[in-house]
Amino acid sequence: MTVEEFKLPDVGEGVAEGELVTWLVAPGDRVEEDQPVAEVETDKALVEVPSSYDGTVEELFVEEGDVVPVGDVIISFRVGEDGDGGETEVEATGEPTRDSDASAAESTTGASAETESEADAREPATTSGRTFAPPSARRLARELGVDIAAVDGSGPGGRIGEADVRAHAEGGDGDSDDGPSVKSASDAPDPKPAPTPTDTGSGGRKSAVKKRGTSGTDSGSEAAAAASTGAAAPDSAGRETTLATPATRKVARELGVDIDDVPTDETRDGEAFVTGEAVRAYAEALESGAEATVDASTPEPSAVDVGAGHDGPDTGATSDPSPPGSTDQTVPYRGVRRTIGKQMERSKYTAPHVTHHDTAEVDALVEAREALKPRAEEKDVTLTYMPFVMKAIVAGLKEYPYLNSELREDEEEIVLKDDYNLGIAVATDAGLMVPVVEDVDEKGLFELAEEVRHLASRARDRKLKPAEMKGGTFSITNFGAIGGEYATPIINYPETAILGLGAIEERPVVRERDGTSEVVPAPTLPLSLSIDHRVIDGAVAAEFANTVMEHLEHPLLLLSQ
Repeated sequence: MTVEEFKLPDVGEGVAEGELVTWLVAPGDRVEEDQPVAEVETDKALVEVPSSYDGTVEELFVEEGDVVPVGDVIISFRVGEDGDGGETEVEATGEPTRDSDASAAESTTGASAETESEADAREPATTSGRTFAPPSARRLARELGVDIAAVDGSGPGGRIGEADVRAHAEGGDGDSDDGPSVKSASDAPDPKPAPTPTDTGSGGRKSAVKKRGTSGTDSGSEAAAAASTGAAAPDSAGRETTLATPATRKVARELGVDIDDVPTDETRDGEAFVTGEAVRAYAEALESGAEATVDASTPEPSAVDVGAGHDGPDTGATSDPSPPGSTDQTVPYRGVRRTIGKQMERSKYTAPHVTHHDTAEVDALVEAREALKPRAEEKDVTLTYMPFVMKAIVAGLKEYPYLNSELREDEEEIVLKDDYNLGIAVATDAGLMVPVVEDVDEKGLFELAEEVRHLASRARDRKLKPAEMKGGTFSITNFGAIGGEYATPIINYPETAILGLGAIEERPVVRERDGTSEVVPAPTLPLSLSIDHRVIDGAVAAEFANTVMEHLEHPLLLLSQ
């Protein structure tokens, strides 16, 4: 048996570091090669990190929320063992596995006979199957001499938190036969953690995982205490399924809140969706014993609003602490948010932006979509206006190729692209992401509608791969979905143009009828086209916009694409 250390791999081209968002395994878990062990957010996307070994998880060196440079050790495995090589665990077959380090004389229950020092160095054997607990809770259980398998978890699926471990220990039944006795804070200082097998098996490397909130009472236990006093608690939703971002689930775990109990009126794809703000409000209501008034209809902060309610990890300190009584909060500027900021800064300060505004009268487009919707529904496709706009843009790009180009300053050349790969800006909890739909000129309306829907859904769930956001030649941003009309979009550098779409609404237009002009209501689509003025002249931008509008106002022209 050997202990192998696993370093954070290069999870994306040019990525130097990543934030470890979620551990998918815990010490003692059996893993197979290529099995995901952690979720890591880089400055490009949220990715799963697979194991390079078949073995048993020995130690986690990084806490959730830590930023880790590529090449640093994040986890170690015991490999080359018979069985699972870990603690006794009842598997799906119902048969207990054996610890290869145990004495040859074992009882019929499968528990190994360990020495007292060995028992102190590791958490007690699990006798009732798999136990779900984060590394910090397992470490605290070892320090307090608590059998983690005997703790009742209050989290989703029976997940055990630090508050559950402390409550079990303070209840008087936390002492194990093998571990040290538990003393109160008034009697003696917290016991030092016993050495783990990693202290000797990993070349003396000390674990980077630190328990949180070991002094005082964390918010989860405060909420439990408030509930136990008999104060009125908020009504819990008691759902079976809840959608939430990984960051929101992390907040719920830290606050000791079951995310399925958090009230919400917001939905995504027909399922209840909970925000970090709603979780915090529910936890505060539990603490005070009052009814939780959670405005679940309020969206999470947008890319610009990074104040209270942000779902990012808490750094625990700020370089400029707020004065006493202040409600200001600080959030880390890193990961996807930092990448977006740098990209916008580079584009704005590199390419001289000019924005051309115009409005298309889209009566015929509205009628064409309505006529095609039943056919789309038969194919289980949700047909929006976006595929029509994409095809119209391709028509304009073919006629005015300088809007489908890239300026390479070092080579002093403009590259006119022969591919039509359109990036679609999608607002997510982590900021704006731009997945790319490739070869738009070769796809039909229904195919484009389905691909856009799929990519947008993956973007919101932060499951896009870095490759799915590369290779764009022109971008579209649809601020009209939020109710906007005109804007000045920032070019997705190194592209040279981006088209912003306003909301299709009825607006007053002048129409000729029976030789006279009259103002009538008609559906119109506002367009905002930003260009790199180093490459594209204003007249060319206007002509491109006219071509796009012509194809939107006369949808039959799209059949030629």
